Amino acid sequence: MRHWPCESCGADLRFAPGQTRLVCDHCGHVQDIPETAPADRRGMGELDLRAALDDRLPASACERVRTTPCPSCGALVEFQGAIHATECPFCATPVVVGTGETRLIKPQAVIPFRLTEREARQAMVDWLGRLWFAPNGLVQYARKGRALSGIYVPYWTFDAATRSRYTGQRGDAYYTTRTVTVQVDGRPQRRTQQVRQIRWTPVSGRVARDFDDVLVLASQSLPHRYTEALEPWDLSALTPYRPDWLAGFTAEGYTVDLPAGWQRGQEIMARTIRGDVARAIGGDEQRIGRVETSYDRESFKHVLLPVWMAAYRYNGKSYRFVVNGQTGRVQGERPWSAWKIAFAVLLALIAAGIAALITQMR
Repeated sequence: MRHWPCESCGADLRFAPGQTRLVCDHCGHVQDIPETAPADRRGMGELDLRAALDDRLPASACERVRTTPCPSCGALVEFQGAIHATECPFCATPVVVGTGETRLIKPQAVIPFRLTEREARQAMVDWLGRLWFAPNGLVQYARKGRALSGIYVPYWTFDAATRSRYTGQRGDAYYTTRTVTVQVDGRPQRRTQQVRQIRWTPVSGRVARDFDDVLVLASQSLPHRYTEALEPWDLSALTPYRPDWLAGFTAEGYTVDLPAGWQRGQEIMARTIRGDVARAIGGDEQRIGRVETSYDRESFKHVLLPVWMAAYRYNGKSYRFVVNGQTGRVQGERPWSAWKIAFAVLLALIAAGIAALITQMR
C-alpha cells in the first residue's frame, strides 16, 4: 500500500475516489492533487515497443522496486519504505519481502478510482441480489462483511499500424430446384424444393488497420474471465501517473512481461484483422486461407486500472468478487443455493404434473 504522510498530523493520507484530493481520516486535513500540467500529459505518450523489447529504454522509463511474488496466487507484491511483511491483496496470504530489487517499467498513466468502497460494495450486493439461485445468507454476509480492497491492476496498451495480405475464397449463394417425394396422409406426393448452393471463387488482397490502445492484462493473479467481464474501460480517463492517486491503495506489479503482453496484443489484433478480411472478401460466405501481417509504428504504455476486490468464506467455500472501480461492473464466482435449486425443481415438477392432469381430463 502506498503511504503519503499528512502535512498536519503525519498520519497516512488516502486518495478520495471520485475527487482530486487526498484526505486524512485522523485529523480531517484535505490536500488537493495538483492539476496535470501539459508537459506531464505529453509525457504520458507511448513508448517505443521495439526499443523496449531490445532492452533499449531510457533509464528514466524504469524503476527499481522491492517486490516478492505471492507464494499462493503469484501476484507481485510491492513493498514500500521500511515495511518487510504484509498480506497479499488478492488472496490474503502472508508475504515477507525477499532480498534484492526488481527493475520494472514505470507506470505511465492511471485511471483513478471513481467509485468509493461503499458504492463498490453496493454494486456487488446488487449483482448478487440479481442472481436468483445465490444463497441469501451470502448476500447478507457480503453486505455486512469486511471492507473491499482497492487495487490498481497493471495493464499494457499497444498501438500499431498493420498491413495484411490475405488469400481465401469468396462464396456466392445460388439456388437449384429438385424434386423430392414426401408422405402426405400415407400417400407419396412429389414436391419441389429450393436447394442452396455455394459457388466458391479464389480471392486475394490487402487490408490495413491502425490500432490504438489495445488493452492487455499484465497480471496473472486474476482470472481472465473476471477482468474481461469488467470491460469496457473508458481509457480517455487515463491521467499521467502520480503517486498521489495510489495513496491508501495497493498497486500490483506486472507479472506478464512486455514480450508476453505484446504476443497477447497481436492475438487480439489478429481477431479484428480476420474480421476485416472477411468483409473485404465479401459474398455470402468466406473461407480465409492465409493472413500475413506486418506491423509498423508499434508503441506501448504501462497503465494502472482501478479494481475493488472482495473475498468471502461462506459455508466452507471461498467466493471472490471484483468490481470495476471506474464503472461499477461486477464479476465473480457465481454462488449457488442448493435449497433454491431444489425448490425450483419441485415447482417445475408440480407444474408439469398439473399440465399432464389437465391434458388427461380433456
